[in-house]
This record gives sequence, C-alpha cells and structure tokens, in this order.
Amino acid sequence: MVMNPYRVCIVGCGRMGGTIDEEVRETPHGALPYSHAAGYTAFERTALVAAADVVEEKAQYVCDKWRIPKYYLDYREMIAQEKPDIVSIATRPGNHAEITHFAAEHGVKGIYCDKPLCASMEEADAMVAVCEKYNVKFNLGTQRRFTPGYIKMREILESGQLGERRAIIAYTGGSALWGYTHAADMLLFLASDSPIEYVQGNVAVEDADFEDNRTEGDPGIVMGFIRFQNGINAISILGTAYEFEVNCSDGTARSLNNGLGFQLRKRQGQFDEILDAQFPPFERKSGTVGCIEDIVDAIDTDTETQGNIHLAHRSTEMVFAIVDSQRQQGRRVPIPMENRGLYLGRW
Repeated sequence: MVMNPYRVCIVGCGRMGGTIDEEVRETPHGALPYSHAAGYTAFERTALVAAADVVEEKAQYVCDKWRIPKYYLDYREMIAQEKPDIVSIATRPGNHAEITHFAAEHGVKGIYCDKPLCASMEEADAMVAVCEKYNVKFNLGTQRRFTPGYIKMREILESGQLGERRAIIAYTGGSALWGYTHAADMLLFLASDSPIEYVQGNVAVEDADFEDNRTEGDPGIVMGFIRFQNGINAISILGTAYEFEVNCSDGTARSLNNGLGFQLRKRQGQFDEILDAQFPPFERKSGTVGCIEDIVDAIDTDTETQGNIHLAHRSTEMVFAIVDSQRQQGRRVPIPMENRGLYLGRW
C-alpha cells in the first residue's frame, strides 16, 4: 500500500534550513543531502509544503531552490494555515523552545530541531514536557548518530568483541552550543546513551561573565570529563580532526577525520597484542535523511526516535554542566544540575 507523504514545514531558511549543501558539495565530509530542505526532498515519505523566515529574501530563495509551494514571514501563521505533520526548526537556538511549544500545541506529529537544542536547561525541561504531553516524535540535528559508520562503531562496542568499554575520548572542542553539541551527542551515543552521573570541565570564559548567570557569547569548551552511570568515563580534549576513540579491555575503535574513516584494533596474535583489524564495511548515507527517516518511522509505529527529546535533553545537560563546572571553579557538577537558569549566548 502506498502511503501519502507527511506534510512538512521548515522554520528558518538559513544554512541548515536550505543552503548549506551549496557549501559542502565539493568536500569529502559527510554524505549529501545535508540541509533540512534537501533531506525532505530526497525522501519519498515527506513533502515540503511551506517554509518560513523573518527575512523574506531568504524564505523566497529557499522555496525557489527546493520547489516549496509557499513561504511565510511568521512561522505561527504557517503552522496554523498549513497544518503540517512534521516541523523542522532551523533557526538560532533562542526560540527553539517557543517554536517547539507552538508546533506541539497545534497538532504536529514530529519535530526535527537543528542543534543546539536551546539556550538553557529551563528551556530544555519545557521542551521535554511539551513533547511528552503531545506525544511528539523528536530528533535533534546531531546527524552523526544517524550515519552508518558511527552506527557500526557502536554495534562493535556493544557486541563485546572488544571487551569492556573503559574510556571514550573526543578530540574536539568548539563553542559550547554551536560546536560542542555534536561532541556531547557522540560521547553519549558511544556510551550507549547512558544517563550521566556527573560532569567536570574547563571553558574559555571570564569569571565575570557569569555574574548575571548568562554568558555574553557561546563560550569555547577546552576540556570536559563525563562519568556515565554505566561506569564508562569520557573525556574531550582540543583536537583538529573531530575524531572519537573508545578504549576497551581488548581493543580500540576510532573514527578518523570527521567520519571519513574508521579504525579497529583487537587483542590477537601470538603475544595477545592490540593489533590492527578490519573495520566492517558500511554504506555511505546522509545523516540528515537518516534523521528524517527515523522520525517518519517513529510516527508510523508510535515508538521513540533514535535521537529523541530525552536524549537531546541529556546531551544538552552535559554541555551546560561543563560550563557550570567552570562557573564553579572546576567543581564536579552532579546530574541533574541545579543551575537550570544558566543561559548561554545572546541570541
């Protein structure tokens, strides 16, 4: 039986909304399509019906580029008029909670929210509450968890063939919300999405910037330490190639060059050494399309998505707790963190 495609509206017609594919087309990193609009266009179970942006030129450009029938300057009007099944949020984080709340209250079944989730844990808590209330299927735009190479890496770790997972290392830094959100989600993903016990960190921000519990900018993460409840430790340090390494009792698995390659080493041979092994083959596939497919499948089956609001909340709290550790002069921050009002940036 052929099913009618789900109606989709996009809020925000900037880079991730519909133009970033033009920038990354000639680069080897990732698999196209990349933007929200390109992802929905490539997937036969979704149909773009409208897009909204406060800048008319952006809205018109994206709608023309992706053959979207109609554009709006007010996302509320768009959602009320078009009654979409799925809403994509591709704006800056300051209004993500507000858009999520409005969409959920107006009957949306699924939300694809680009990273970062929001700008405070108070907002994150509110997003969880409204998605739970209206049974909204939610995915955060941390696309690596939807790409086959990283999925295969996690399968190897969970199979036990490398023994007990002991430590995860992220070789990456970046601004807390805009860049480090991806690292936080991958650390969580490679720890099998375990709840977090506590966090410590070092962040490039002046102490005086915390006086109003709201930073002027999006501060850079220098180092983070995460203790997961399942006993796995994770650490992030500044790196250049956006790589992740998982050290186990009988080997290691590592992603190379921002996912361009993967390395596997196992305990083997005459002297039981840790030696190179063959990483299993995997399909190259767009993480954006994988994210969208996952939302559609969750709506079809009334199940949770692979990057659902609870996991998005968990990885976001990791980020905020690292920053709050810096605010407390490097102290350990238990999860859930107390300072729900800490706000990052001036969006």
